[in-house]
Amino acid sequence: TSCPPTGGPGAAAEEEVRRLCQGFMAPPVSGPQELWRRRRDMRGRMELLIMETQAEVCRALAALDRGAAFAVNTWERKEGGGGISCVLQDGHIFEKAGVNVSVVFGNLSAEAVQQMKSRKTLKDKDGKLPFCAMGVSSVIHPKNPHVPTVHFNYRYFEIEEADGTKQWWFGGGTDLTPTYLNKEDAVHFHKTLKEACDKHDPKLYPKYKKWCDDYFYIKHRGERRGIGGIFFDDLDSPSKEEVFQFVQSCAKAIVPCYIPIVKKHCHDPFTPEEKLWQQLRRGRYVEFNLVYDRGTKFGLATPGSRIESILMSLPLTARWEYMHTPPENSREAEILEVLRNPKDWVH
Repeated sequence: TSCPPTGGPGAAAEEEVRRLCQGFMAPPVSGPQELWRRRRDMRGRMELLIMETQAEVCRALAALDRGAAFAVNTWERKEGGGGISCVLQDGHIFEKAGVNVSVVFGNLSAEAVQQMKSRKTLKDKDGKLPFCAMGVSSVIHPKNPHVPTVHFNYRYFEIEEADGTKQWWFGGGTDLTPTYLNKEDAVHFHKTLKEACDKHDPKLYPKYKKWCDDYFYIKHRGERRGIGGIFFDDLDSPSKEEVFQFVQSCAKAIVPCYIPIVKKHCHDPFTPEEKLWQQLRRGRYVEFNLVYDRGTKFGLATPGSRIESILMSLPLTARWEYMHTPPENSREAEILEVLRNPKDWVH
């Protein structure tokens, strides 16, 4: 898809969209012409942000894992919209790193409507709700057990109710899942996210840190999936512009909160026993994603979803052992203690 021609009153804006398009992993889902036309409304601005975030993260990962390349797939959804999946598999540093963008629209399925009605008051028309949803989501599983897994997702929703009124909201978050606890890394990760939140309101980080600890809870195990970060959903105040600016700050914090940790540990030596523990912890990751994760459930309930993209979050390898318990006072027991009793990493 070619970008719009330059010239005319909006030349500077056109040129900016053209420049951004050239840096993306693939042409944007809506097409550059449509993006330029929508550049002032939230759907256009959010699509630009998620495309930029995808490209920025992929470039940072590829620069670390030299010689490894992202497979880039663009896909279309016949009901409306599509997406771009970028996956690096079996690299030197990353076992599986996926960064997906999706921009989908149409009517929500009855199952998806029911899921949303558990959290919101929505007036559908004959069971139908026109919607638009877009987001960038990623899970990065490294090979070395001393490099943590990271997950992030930033998304925007619009729904048109039966009477024509539109509801909108943002959701998202960034969270870390280490196999072994490194307190310095935990502090760096949380402080970087706190700084992004504090630019907008000092109350945000403590609120969204707690939400993250509560959301990523594997109820049947009595453990969190990882050491948290931030998480929020259904965010529609104080204003659309202010929430967008906040989401933008969070997206810009992804590379600085995570990449330094990868650089620090990607060449750390590890034993077969440490690799085994990583595989067992990955099993927990799978359990959370398939049993509890809201995004996975919504994706599986949306007609025309790309299943490969939804299940991209699952690791390449994982393990389940019957009745596995780590020895007392071991490094394995140390991380379990933190997963059972979340800590404050910034005060």
